[in-house]
Amino acid sequence: MVATRLAQWLVLLCCTLLLLRAEGLYVDITYVQSAVAKGAVCLDGSPPAYHLDKGFGTGIKSWLVHIEGGGWCNNVTTCLSRKNSRLGSSKRMAKQIAFSGILSNRKQFNPDFYNWNRIKIRYCDGASFTGDVQAVNRATNLHFRGARVWLAVIEDLLAKGMRSAENAILSGCSAGGLTSILHCDGFRALLPMGTKVKCLADAGYFINAKDVSGADHIKTFFTQVVATHGSAKNLPPSCTKRLSPGLCFFPQYVAPQIRTPFFIVNAAYDSWQIKNILAPGVSDPHGIWRNCKLDVKKCSTSQLKTMQDFRLEFLRAVRVVGTSSAKGLFIDSCYAHCQTEMQETWLRSDSPVLAKTTIAKAVGDWFFDRNPFQKIDCPYPCNPTCHNRIFDPQHDNPGNVTKGTSNASARGVKFPHVDKQPNSNISRQSNNKTQVYHRVLA
Repeated sequence: MVATRLAQWLVLLCCTLLLLRAEGLYVDITYVQSAVAKGAVCLDGSPPAYHLDKGFGTGIKSWLVHIEGGGWCNNVTTCLSRKNSRLGSSKRMAKQIAFSGILSNRKQFNPDFYNWNRIKIRYCDGASFTGDVQAVNRATNLHFRGARVWLAVIEDLLAKGMRSAENAILSGCSAGGLTSILHCDGFRALLPMGTKVKCLADAGYFINAKDVSGADHIKTFFTQVVATHGSAKNLPPSCTKRLSPGLCFFPQYVAPQIRTPFFIVNAAYDSWQIKNILAPGVSDPHGIWRNCKLDVKKCSTSQLKTMQDFRLEFLRAVRVVGTSSAKGLFIDSCYAHCQTEMQETWLRSDSPVLAKTTIAKAVGDWFFDRNPFQKIDCPYPCNPTCHNRIFDPQHDNPGNVTKGTSNASARGVKFPHVDKQPNSNISRQSNNKTQVYHRVLA
């Protein structure tokens, strides 16, 4: 019986992968070999990398630069754990990756940006491209050079035509979303004044909040990240001249001073933040929050109350963005993390909506100045269009905090329904909008 079920699962998995390859766009990796001589390298000393799908037609002079997510490492031990993974070495990265959602090349899936030059920058430094430590310890051979990697990759793209861009967006998911906030004005400065430049942060608005035990867990963690990577000098000076460098890793202290237009896409109940900021394993030694973090429908009344309080704290932090039409907000009430990369949540017939508007339309209208968009959803569970995450307890340990290995992901094994959409790495239950995720999205 077990063998039969395994065989059925493998057949279904193969069919799913074949569907993805047939419908999705797979883009080859590009290594920036010239960066090595500049010391612009991943944690292990390997060259940085990105994936580029060239624009066509009316989009040939428009560029969308998207930053991969992947958490952070806060000390030598956690950085060593990343060093020999794709999050610390380009040697370990897939040679091809699928582009979907905001990176899709199909007009029906990505109407505003499908024919742009679309780039995904791979993340391999562990500090949202802010670190720069000259010395390399011979014992560990760790290179903290994220800021140099960032500049080397952008310079490579400028040489390939981005310096003539008419339109440009810097976007990112999770730790990549934080990168798009921290580097937004710097990105603007590297492009011609005549270029229309805006930034987009997806699931990157991490807030400075106490955990359920009352401890400043994430504040301590970010302070350690900044210290380990020597990031202080590369954080926005408008923040560091007022606050400690560790605080300037939080968007809420940086966003008010950003001069370039930017858009925040975030779930008010961001699943990564609930699992790692509100209720990290260290603050929940008896596992009281475990089932709740795996599936929001399993939360107790008191846990839901705590999550509603977290939502209010998140909204207070995000309101510093202000009400200018140059700033956009799409804050839904979903239990989700990273919604622009996946077709299911970016643009599809059943994608999440606010004010009857999908994320794709809200972002497109805002970028092209067709319509400003600043919407904040009502409290959970009011939005029936949400795609709420369900984590597989056999493959995910929600007690793991922001270590170095992207434990915020859920790797499911069930395939109750197959979606024929690009990069549909999700198993969805057909009777509701819950999902079992198969990707690393820390």
